Order: sequence, then structure tokens, then C-alpha cells
Amino acid sequence: MSARYDCIITGGLVFDGTGAPPVREDVAISAGRVAARGTDLDRSRADQVIEAQDLWVIPGLVDLHTHLDLEVEFDPALKEAVRHGTTTVMMSNCSLGLAYGNQRRNGEDPLVDCFARVENMPKPVLRKVADKAVWTSSAGYYAHLDDLPLGCNVIPLIPHSMLRIEVMGLNGAVSRKAGEDDLRQMEALLETAMEEGYPGFSTDALPFHFLSEDPNRRVKIPSQFGQYRELKRLTSVLRRHDRIWQATPPKDSPLAVARNFALTSARLHGKPLKVTAVAALDVAANKSLRRLALLLTKLYNSPLFKGHFRFQALAAPFKVFWDGPINPLAEEIPALRELNELDLEDAAGRRALLDDPAFQARFSRMWMTGKTGFGPARLKRLLNMETLAFDRDFNEMVFHSGGPDIWTGETFAQVHGRYQAWRADASLARSDDERAAFEAMPDSAVEEAGFMLHLLREYDLALRWWTVSANRDPAIVRALLNHPQILPGFNDSGAHITNMAFYDGNLRCLQIAQSEGLERVASQIRRLTREPAEFIGVDAGRLEEGARADIAIIDPRALQAYDSEASSRFVWREDYEHEQMVNRSDGVVRAVLVSGVQVWDGAGFTEAAGRQTLGRALRHKSWAPQGEALKVAAE
Repeated sequence: MSARYDCIITGGLVFDGTGAPPVREDVAISAGRVAARGTDLDRSRADQVIEAQDLWVIPGLVDLHTHLDLEVEFDPALKEAVRHGTTTVMMSNCSLGLAYGNQRRNGEDPLVDCFARVENMPKPVLRKVADKAVWTSSAGYYAHLDDLPLGCNVIPLIPHSMLRIEVMGLNGAVSRKAGEDDLRQMEALLETAMEEGYPGFSTDALPFHFLSEDPNRRVKIPSQFGQYRELKRLTSVLRRHDRIWQATPPKDSPLAVARNFALTSARLHGKPLKVTAVAALDVAANKSLRRLALLLTKLYNSPLFKGHFRFQALAAPFKVFWDGPINPLAEEIPALRELNELDLEDAAGRRALLDDPAFQARFSRMWMTGKTGFGPARLKRLLNMETLAFDRDFNEMVFHSGGPDIWTGETFAQVHGRYQAWRADASLARSDDERAAFEAMPDSAVEEAGFMLHLLREYDLALRWWTVSANRDPAIVRALLNHPQILPGFNDSGAHITNMAFYDGNLRCLQIAQSEGLERVASQIRRLTREPAEFIGVDAGRLEEGARADIAIIDPRALQAYDSEASSRFVWREDYEHEQMVNRSDGVVRAVLVSGVQVWDGAGFTEAAGRQTLGRALRHKSWAPQGEALKVAAE
């Protein structure tokens, strides 16, 4: 009697993740793995049949850059990722994660302190996660993840900030230089984690990332205090184990960027170090950053350096929402940072600061820097070479909500210009709400800085607005995504929950590829599945006999018509007790299977999602023999 299958997917155009042209065939699944591929498989042998005529059948997508460490504690099914065809996510990026539990010692609460401002997560949500994070070791974290009813595969990294805290304590990690004993302990803990199967290590050097609790609100997170010798010693552990280093660059110091990323070089260090860095973005305020990313990519992967270096590129305009002054990009600007230092609930503190004449003067100087007069600042702005990621351009800032309804969808320049005209002709107000708003504005609002100060003071966090700070040119985005030594990624899924949503970033990458034909689609599917999985060193991203059946089924017509911007939502999360920005690509992804079990049917989640353990906490491929040996020894 012929063996039965759990499921057969019939008649789809199958992309196997190798980049080869797709083949129209059936895929049979048994015991969580791909059991057979071919034409006209006997559907009578299957308990479930999924019709895939005119659809793409692809390996489940890999999301390379997420901060889902927190979300997985509330929703182990990771539904916001899975609904977009993602079946594997890499977490613990940018030096932050839960590898060592909550690390609450001596009155310190590192998860709250580190995550609140860096990832713009509400402190009550973070405290709930910290209450759950009772493990105390990297092995304990894997054991915890193994026990969760995961809805997709997760890849944890060892986060540098948390590693420093584990050795030095939170206050010590930001107040004193790491000594030799500290470095040895960090090396030993990282070595242990590599032996436990961790695929890599993450660090952070971006100028946006600050702690959120007293007395350290003006202090950057611990990873930023790691000196070059510390990076070199810790990445040597990774090099020895062939693991990855996820890094963010010290973007305002090109020399430091070049020095740090040269650690990838086999020519300099004997063996290449796998590095994935964020991000290759076309930053509107500083076009030189994209050129530097392309130069470093070419240089470090050349025979001169013999590196293994991959920037990540976002497959979307970098559209970021602001809640009044609150946004990650504000953190690198001292005057705006003062407003971000205060807790979200501290409206009175922000009001007092905005009422302070000294602060108003600081803010006005910042806002107008490079916009008038002559000098280096003006020249940098004209040449698009400013150091700030936020360009402070009223023409690119758009009202979303919080002010008069009539402002929604208008730029700040349009509303400000109308206010200036209204001062001479009051009939120009287009509604009673707008008239009242204009009447409430002080004379100083006739100038840009005064107008901005008034809006922040009048509406506080209720003023919701957005700007696209990078990736405004679709042609440049396409070129970055197609670059053979840059990986699609940097979706930042699970982070900045009210500021951005790129959970559907992989779908947007496929949509861009689709306009170039199936050959490009096959190539990008490889770069969203097998290629990143092989780079990380984990078992994922394959659609072949014997591979785990993590599969997405895509409707190419719905994908072509998909409007991500129009499909973004601002929803209330009951488990967070807070709002969150999400994407809704319903109809584009017709089905998602994890370990051969359907968890998404195109319109909703199946009963298996969040109830069955389908995903895995992935270890590095070299760990498996050690793990088997340990099991045998235990028996």
C-alpha cells in the first residue's frame, strides 16, 4: 500500500529557492517535510489538498532584521510576520535581546532601560516581558524558546549590550572601561553561546540609541561603550566558529566604519568573518551614505580584503511616523532628544520644556541650521551631505492626525503657507477648526521654527505626522535590492511599534522583482530564502525533498496590485494594551505552512497557529552533531 501524505499542494509554479527557473508541479508533504515533488501526484493519498493553480509556491521567507524578541513572548505564533509569508525571523539585532533573561540586579531593569527608547516600546509592555524572562543564561533562553508554541522559526543572537550588562552590570557597562577580566568573561560567555548553537552576535553604534531610566537618560546603550579592541576580541570568537556579526555602523565617522567593518577581512585576520550590516539606505539628507555603503561592499568583498560582507537593503521608502516629537530619528538631534528623554506619559514635562525660552532658542537654532545664510552647514544641506537622518524639510513632512481634520494629507509647508497668508486675509481659513487653530498660534509661528514649536506644544503626542527620510527614489531602491552582494532586509519587524511597519518588506521586494519578470523573481526568492539561511548557517529556505516544509503560496496577480502604503494599519493590540502599526497583505499570501501544517489560509489564521509548536528555535548547522552527542550521552 502506498504511503499517505499529510498534504499535497497541486499545480503551483514552484520556486525551490536556488534561483533556478520555476517549475509547474505538485508538492507533497509528510511528517513536516517535503516528501515528493512532481507532476500529477496522487491527491487521493493526501489528507489535505491545497489548490495552487496560477499561484507561486515558494520556500517560506526569511526576515533578516527583526526585534521580535519581545513580540514572541506575547504572541509565539508571530502572526504579524507569518501572515506575509515569513517563516523564519532573526531576532536580537542591534545589541538588544533576552539571551540572559531580565538581568534584574541591584535595582536595575535593563530590558526596560535599553528597549524603551531604542525600539520605542511602551515601558508597561517591557515590564511584562521582563517579568516573564526568568531564565539566567543563554542556554536557558534556548530552552525557553524551545518550549514556546512557535508559529515560525526564530534565530536568536547574542546581543552585545546584554553581554556587557551580564558581566559589568548596567551602570558599570556605561560608566567604566571594560578591564581585562571583563573582556575575558565576555569572551567566555560568547564562546559558551557559540557551543550552544547561537548563530551569531549583534552590536550597535548608531547615534540614535539611548537608555530610558534615571540616572542614565542622556547615556547611550552599553554596546556603544565597547571599544575597538573589545569588538576585535569578541568577533574573533565568531570567526573561529564561522558565525555572523550583525552590526550597525558609527555612521558619523567614516573612518571608524571602515576600521570596524575591515574585521571581515581574511587578508587581515586569516579567515573571513561573516558580517551583515544595516543598512544600505538612500538617506535623503546625506546621499554620501549610500555611496559609502556601495564602496565598502565592493572593497571588503574584493580579493584585496577577502571578506564576507553584506549590507541589508530595505525594499520600501523609509516612511516613519512621529507622535509629536517622539521618533527614533529625533534621538540624534540634541534639542529633539530632550523631548524624547521624558517618559511618554510625561506631557507636563514636555510642556514645561517647550515653554522654556532657553529651550525655544536651542530648538530654533537646530531647526534652521543650514537653511539660511552661508557657511559649512548651508553647503552641506545644499549638497545633501548633512549628518542628520531627519532633514527637517516642511515639504516632506505630512500631517496624519491630531490637528484639524482638514490638515490630514497636507504637508507642513502647505499648512504653514496658508497660515502666513491667513494672517493677512482671515477668509482663507477653510474650516472652523482651522480658523481656531490659526487663532491659537503665536506671532512666532510665522517662522518655521516657531510654527513647529507651537504644534508640539499645542498637540503633544496627539500630533501624528510622517516623513520619508530615505529611499525616496524607486530606481535606487531597485538597484540596491538587485545588488548581488547586498541582501534584502532591514525590515525592523517588531520594533518602533508606532513609528513604522515593514512586516511586508519581503513581499515588497518580490513585487519590485515581479516587474522585471520571472527570472528576477526566482533570483530574489533565493535572496529572501536560501541565501540568507546559508549566510546565517541555519536550516531554512529550501523547497526540496527532505527539507522542512516551511512554504508560502503567493498570488502573483494580487501581489502586482498590492498597495502596501494603503494597507498599513494602526491597530490596538490587546496583549500589548497599546497601539501598533501593522501591514495587511490579505489575499496576496494565499497560504503559509510551517513544518507542513497550514497556519494561514489567505484570510485568517488556522487553529494550529499559536496552539501547536510548529516553528523551531534554530541553531547553527554545526551544532547538530554536538547536540546529538549530548543526547546520546544523556541516554
